[in-house]
Amino acid sequence: MENNLNTAECPAMETIALIGGRWKVIILHVLSKGTRRFGEIIVRIPSISRKVLTEQLRELEADGLISRMEYKAIPPKVEYALTAFGKSLCPLLSYISAWKRNTEAGLSSDSL
Repeated sequence: MENNLNTAECPAMETIALIGGRWKVIILHVLSKGTRRFGEIIVRIPSISRKVLTEQLRELEADGLISRMEYKAIPPKVEYALTAFGKSLCPLLSYISAWKRNTEAGLSSDSL
């Protein structure tokens, strides 16, 4: 019996492909609280480098999870926000947070 999993046939694998990695869920969590400028994001995630944050924001934008709004101003102003598609992940992010809090408190998954 073959155990190969076709990622195109597995919604969980497709979701992990979109939000997987060390930083994407954290960035999405920060943006779930509202529109943020680059500097505001980096202050909230101090351990991420500017280069990695830029790469992750570009990937999230390319995947349609966030939008990037550039304003013609001096100095340049760019804001990032969740798209409707990105906002649809908010319940999942909340559930993940609740799961972690409950497991830290020694509660079973039945109490979620």
